Amino acid sequence: MAPDITLMNSGINGLDEILNGGLAKGRMYLVRGEPGTGKTLLGMHFLEEGLQNDETVLFIHGEESRREILANGGAVSIDISDAEFLDLGPESDFFTDDDSYDLVEPSDIERDRYTKRIHEAIEEINPSRVVLDPISQLRYVEANEYQFRKRILSFMRFLKQHEITVLVTATLYSDPEYDTELRSLSDGIIKLTRGEDGRRVEATKHRALGQLDGDHGMEIRESGLEIFPRLIPESHEHAYTPELIHSGIDELDELLGGGFDQRTVTFISGPTGAGKTSTGTQLLTQAARDGLNSAIYLFEENMETFTHRSEAIDIPVTELREDGSLSVTEVEPLALSSEEFAHMVIDQVEKAETDIVMIDGIDGYTISIQGHQQDLVRELHALARYLKNRGVTVLITNEISEITGISEATDNQLSYIADNIAFVSYVEMDGSLRKVIGVLKKRTGDFEKTLREFEITGDGIYVGEPLTGLHGILQGSPMTQTIGTDANE
Repeated sequence: MAPDITLMNSGINGLDEILNGGLAKGRMYLVRGEPGTGKTLLGMHFLEEGLQNDETVLFIHGEESRREILANGGAVSIDISDAEFLDLGPESDFFTDDDSYDLVEPSDIERDRYTKRIHEAIEEINPSRVVLDPISQLRYVEANEYQFRKRILSFMRFLKQHEITVLVTATLYSDPEYDTELRSLSDGIIKLTRGEDGRRVEATKHRALGQLDGDHGMEIRESGLEIFPRLIPESHEHAYTPELIHSGIDELDELLGGGFDQRTVTFISGPTGAGKTSTGTQLLTQAARDGLNSAIYLFEENMETFTHRSEAIDIPVTELREDGSLSVTEVEPLALSSEEFAHMVIDQVEKAETDIVMIDGIDGYTISIQGHQQDLVRELHALARYLKNRGVTVLITNEISEITGISEATDNQLSYIADNIAFVSYVEMDGSLRKVIGVLKKRTGDFEKTLREFEITGDGIYVGEPLTGLHGILQGSPMTQTIGTDANE
């Protein structure tokens, strides 16, 4: 950052992070977006922050009255009633008046009125922050784009002479010349959008300071705008110290080569109903006994079902929740962006000193979280890396389509994220469906290369001895392998 640049908070923590610290004092910022994307609310947060710092702030408006602005802000807990207001909109009797102008253009009258009123207000009030909502008010009274550019340039210089930071709003126009002029003249540009991916915010320009590239999650909630920047895993490196997470089941620990290493990402894959969630929860139960704190995020079932099903197989979910060693969160469908979910997880990790996070499961995540599947997978990868770098162990359950056997390690080609991959699957043996458990990958240590029988009982999870003398298990139809007999016969 240049030494002569002073930063000021925007009033939205996530936006300040995207802007590499905040807004530069004495500069002009353009907030662009379609109607209803939150442009005015962003400006109101900016002014409210100034009021909370005992600054004088000015709201120049023309499309809504002061009363409407305060009411809209109050609906989301934003209070700028102590701000100064300058209304450039026409009075209500303009609709019935029949004003005529002789010898001069109407725009000349309006332009002079606007300029004089803005100049007088700023000289009298001497604000540190100004919001002009929308800037099109100045465009409409100029004869052409050249005059508009001159007007904006003079406006910016006037504000900078007074060290005023100004935020202007503009609706996205089809007029490329006007849009280009505004973007060129602005020191910073913030773009707001709303579509199938939910609300998004992107800083496309920030002179001398730069910004976090790409679009980021945004929501309008009871407390106003909430912005959730994308994660940057490289910012949180953590020294690797190998320690094992045990399952509490001797046979399963033998299969896992003693257990999974902490600070790694483990996928537990398998078809529906095979026992993926139960296996992951068993690992968290033993971790609690070993003094570790865990958090589960449910995407595919509700809290009541999860609790009942776990306790039916002797996994004490309620007891673990009550003693604080386990947090269980049911994620509402389509309520969160991937960035907001990531920040929710990180907040839990930091406040509760969580050691293990379990995401149950991938299909539910990609359906429940707003956004395209490819983007969601990328964001999940970033979250997993971020947590690893913070020293947190990650478990992810993943449903595969095959009922018996296993033809691919993970769905959606996610195996590159995983340090470890375990799987539970059905096989047909003696005319009935049985379950097996195995390990396909363990990046940081050795593991047993055999498969073991797997069963969920009322007394918990049962894992048997290694299955030997069989082939075709991964195809779902085990056959006895006889010495000296061709397996293809």
